Amino acid sequence: MPYLILPFPQFDPVLVHIGPFAIRWYALGYIAGILIGWIYGKAILRSKRAWGGPAPITAIEFDDFVLWVTLGIILGGRLGYVLFYNLPHFAQHPLEIFELWNGGMSFHGGFVGCVLAVVLFARRRDIPILSLGDVTCAVAPIGIFLVRLANFINGELWGRPSDVPWAMVFPSGGPIPRHPSQLYEATLEGLVMFVVLALFVRFGALKRPGLILGAFALIYGLARTFGEFFREPDIQLGFLWGGLTMGMLLSLPMILGGALIIWLVLRAPKAG
Repeated sequence: MPYLILPFPQFDPVLVHIGPFAIRWYALGYIAGILIGWIYGKAILRSKRAWGGPAPITAIEFDDFVLWVTLGIILGGRLGYVLFYNLPHFAQHPLEIFELWNGGMSFHGGFVGCVLAVVLFARRRDIPILSLGDVTCAVAPIGIFLVRLANFINGELWGRPSDVPWAMVFPSGGPIPRHPSQLYEATLEGLVMFVVLALFVRFGALKRPGLILGAFALIYGLARTFGEFFREPDIQLGFLWGGLTMGMLLSLPMILGGALIIWLVLRAPKAG
């Protein structure tokens, strides 16, 4: 048994009530992530040093893209959760698919939705797909960090039983002390990846279209796989083949795809 158990701070998942409506920390994490990412993305586009000249995407084009990527995150994230994590339940209760306020989003589904938004928008506006993908991935860790913090505030997606000194007893996780795995993921998938990708931008990665995209996929896949060793699997799924989790299985294509993209980008002759 742990010699010290940190008390879980009793956060109210609802930030504020406005009449019959409630603004939840979880929704605020998505909203703030998109808005801050929008600001940071425009700062990246203004940096001629990072691009080696004018960016191939205008600020107005990026403004218009924000709506597309927001829809990609929401629709892809929800559809991914339905298909990957709880399909039997939603097959029996299809109307609950639209009850987003009850939670249930998949990062991997949201990532696919973002990829589709990037491809469709870039082709519609005739701008470089890989460069738009690079900017999108450079800002994505901001949203990941905030949403993982919201998961912690909600006391959801808690970790596996543990006797580490910082283990916590989560209100919905029973009396057993557990890893605060949401904070592990916020740190690795959010803060660490943000810093790494910011350094990539700082040292000229945007001059090699696709490099940040590949690095994002590879780093996220590895970070998520590592985090899954501390995170309790979803109760309706449990452990899968050989002790793997759904998060690990869905991260494998990202790891392989990210490594392949980086390899192809570095093999291609550098522009200019």
